[in-house]
Amino acid sequence: MSNSSQVGDVDSNLNRADAVLSRANPQDIDLLVLPELAFSGYNFKSLHQISPYLEPTTSGITSLWARTTALKYNCVVVAGYPEKVDVTPKWPTSPEYYNSAITVNAEGETIANYRKSFLHYTDKTWALEGPDGFYDDEIEALGTVAMGIFFSPYKFEAPWNAWELANHILLRRANLVVLSLAWMTRDDHRAFSRTPKKPDMDTLAYWLMRLEPPIRNEGEDEIIVLFANRTGLEGDATYAGTSAVLGIRGGEVRVYGVLGRGERELLVIDTSISPKMQLICEPRIPKVPESAKVVSSTSSDSTGDSEASLTSE
Repeated sequence: MSNSSQVGDVDSNLNRADAVLSRANPQDIDLLVLPELAFSGYNFKSLHQISPYLEPTTSGITSLWARTTALKYNCVVVAGYPEKVDVTPKWPTSPEYYNSAITVNAEGETIANYRKSFLHYTDKTWALEGPDGFYDDEIEALGTVAMGIFFSPYKFEAPWNAWELANHILLRRANLVVLSLAWMTRDDHRAFSRTPKKPDMDTLAYWLMRLEPPIRNEGEDEIIVLFANRTGLEGDATYAGTSAVLGIRGGEVRVYGVLGRGERELLVIDTSISPKMQLICEPRIPKVPESAKVVSSTSSDSTGDSEASLTSE
């Protein structure tokens, strides 16, 4: 799902998500993924600002929505939320807050609570770094799942070719990669929003470059990669949208589906049906991310210098 939540407007954000689902009326789905901090909004400037919207570990409004939705649609649900840990059992200690994603199975049971380990500057105003790196585990009906929230080079300091998430995918032999995102663009909002149904190919190309090792691996087994990104304007942040489902196999990247940069929709994909498009990317030397140059919560998650295009198969 691609949504356009606003900071602190939880009830309206929930209603928008419900409206998107109602309009799409999906049938017989296995997995539903929402973007990062799906209902709280993302672009908080301080711990003080986000404090009223922090949710107890796997038991706040996002978790309730995820369980209700999982039971209604008989599917696995992944949704991002701002987590407040109950530290009472180890008191005295410092408070713990994380940018997290809950995963609920079709029976409404919590099966994972991933804590973001690669923080963007916006996160550092309030959240701790998740201690366990990227997620991976077996999930019934889905297989071996890897999960992340943001996957640029660690702290914008690690070498580009460290490819932390990409190598994690290969190491764990994941067949499904879930990315819950709040990925921004550096483009001017007015110019960027003029073509809401057009995917942002710069963002898509950057995501693809960060997955270079699985592509070069040329494995025979397909790896499905799901990007659930936010869209729209939130304060001084413009989100890139472009939620997509890609398949990587045999050195090729196939496109099962992709939303436009401004579309607030549910992208429903059946990966048992052969995709009709292939993504061709010609990467060049990536630029240093703007957000690595200037410490700013509104700087871009960065797109490298690359070209990408969609072709019909």
